[in-house]
Amino acid sequence: MNLPNKLTVMRMALIPVFLVFMLVESIPHRYLIAAVIFAAASFTDYLDGHIARRDGLVTNFGKLMDPLADKLLVFSALVCFIELEMSSALIVFIILAREFLVTSVRLIAAEQGTVIAADIWGKMKTVSQIVWVLVALIALWLEESWPLFMTVSPGASAPPAPVIFLIGLSFVIQTIVVILTVFSGFNYIWKNRSLLGDIK
Repeated sequence: MNLPNKLTVMRMALIPVFLVFMLVESIPHRYLIAAVIFAAASFTDYLDGHIARRDGLVTNFGKLMDPLADKLLVFSALVCFIELEMSSALIVFIILAREFLVTSVRLIAAEQGTVIAADIWGKMKTVSQIVWVLVALIALWLEESWPLFMTVSPGASAPPAPVIFLIGLSFVIQTIVVILTVFSGFNYIWKNRSLLGDIK
């Protein structure tokens, strides 16, 4: 197994570790650790593709497992966000539906001997999802940990301004993610509509 494929496998192996920190409430600073794991796993996505293209190490395993690992990583975070009320089931469904549609078109193209590369809108969608998850995780960590860092007056219950700002920012980014998800999905299908017409 070459290095890019090892990085892909490592990214998939980090997903259950990420979920442990997201779901086990007794772990101190769990959201911060989860953010570090998510950031590291996301970086391997860039790294394995870069190495594979640079060194001519593109394999069928990588073509299949690399995008699958990416989707599993993001969806693991989004499912947790539903439970944590940082997102809604509808938004997660929209993102999931888009990925299934795009993957279906890619499979149709592959059967016809055509490889469809991700366009700029798809890349922007992916980056926005990563930023959204990281901002939301930092907001959750600060919300959970802020009494440890700040002097709180007796009876105070509202989180400090940085927490409110980051939570608000995460919902703004979430809106951008949904827009890019829908637009990039329709754009992808429209650009490759000729492939759909060739289905027998």
